[in-house]
Amino acid sequence: MRRTSTRARAGRRPLAVALALALAPPVLTLAPSAPAPAAAAPAVRLKPTGGGVSEVDLALAGRLAHPVTGGRRTDTLRTTGYSMVGVTWTGRRAPKRVAVRWPDGDGGWGRWRTLSRQTDLPSASEQRSRSGTQAMWTGRHRLVQVEVIGALPKGLRLALIDTGPAEETATPAAARSVSASPAVATTVVARKKPTHAPKPAIYSRKAWGADPSWRNGQPTYIRKIRQVHIHHTATANDYAPGDVPGLLRGMYYYHTHSLGWFDIGYNFLVDRFGRAWVGRSGGANKPVRGAHTLGFNHESVGIALIGRFGKQPPTNAALRAVVHIAAWKLDMYGGHPLRRIDVRSKGSDRFPAGTLVRLPTIDGHRDTNETSCPGTALYDELPALRRWIGKRVRRFSP
Repeated sequence: MRRTSTRARAGRRPLAVALALALAPPVLTLAPSAPAPAAAAPAVRLKPTGGGVSEVDLALAGRLAHPVTGGRRTDTLRTTGYSMVGVTWTGRRAPKRVAVRWPDGDGGWGRWRTLSRQTDLPSASEQRSRSGTQAMWTGRHRLVQVEVIGALPKGLRLALIDTGPAEETATPAAARSVSASPAVATTVVARKKPTHAPKPAIYSRKAWGADPSWRNGQPTYIRKIRQVHIHHTATANDYAPGDVPGLLRGMYYYHTHSLGWFDIGYNFLVDRFGRAWVGRSGGANKPVRGAHTLGFNHESVGIALIGRFGKQPPTNAALRAVVHIAAWKLDMYGGHPLRRIDVRSKGSDRFPAGTLVRLPTIDGHRDTNETSCPGTALYDELPALRRWIGKRVRRFSP
């Protein structure tokens, strides 16, 4: 019998492999950026809470089914529709990173968005047992995925909030006069001859639909406003004018129900269109104690610009609104926008209780807490903002 040489046998192997591969059925794979096909399970239904808001609070522990490098990820979660997300937990242990993603509108997933840690905090007496991320405005979607990197704390929950459809917001008469040309505004001011920087036009809580039944207590007041803390809300920057009332209601619900605070944390909020809104209840003219800068709420007012300003700077219209609010509140109590003052910390993650800290009268949240707030692009605007506010205060000095 004739034997086949080793070289010949070796030469036939690639041909056999090639034939097998050619005849094998094609393997179908999903593109990694495409959302998983809708599961047979019914969609998570958000329930109306009143005030045009619907929400659901989902336990995440059993839903983080997929291991990823350093953490875990959920399946695609189908919902009846949401526009704001946040994640909360109990105890001191916190994840290294919490991120969410939603469809990009082209049949795939958008990029992963990190949810910023909630460091805009109330005083210890108002805090509850839950910690969490800031609530992020997402736009309106039905699918979502969550990824948690690092520790998986107890009581990990996903808050999904539907802020409702965009709505029209009529501009109050006062707002129309302030937003007129500088010459017109100057004429009006000169006729009234104010002795302090005037109160700007500000949309009331009623204008954005704040439901008073969501509050958990009563407002408290401070003796004197000596500082203005500037924040951002770490939400997306692409909201429309009609989204803002619902966005504020969603933030209000998240602060009071998901985190258990008395009220929305910020005293005032400013949107990218230059409109100012009353946040925390108790009277815009009064020195209401906010829940925005842990350890430093007792002598300050908190103004938050709606958006995320790590790289993208705020609009000039938004900065102008901040100038008008800050000048009004500081001048009411004789504050000087360009000075530095000594403030004794009540206890923050940066300055222990009792520490005397020298701070700018107008500072960024990162000056008092371990946070990136208000974002580098906004923080870099603060020197010019202080000068602008100082100029406005001097303009109305007697």
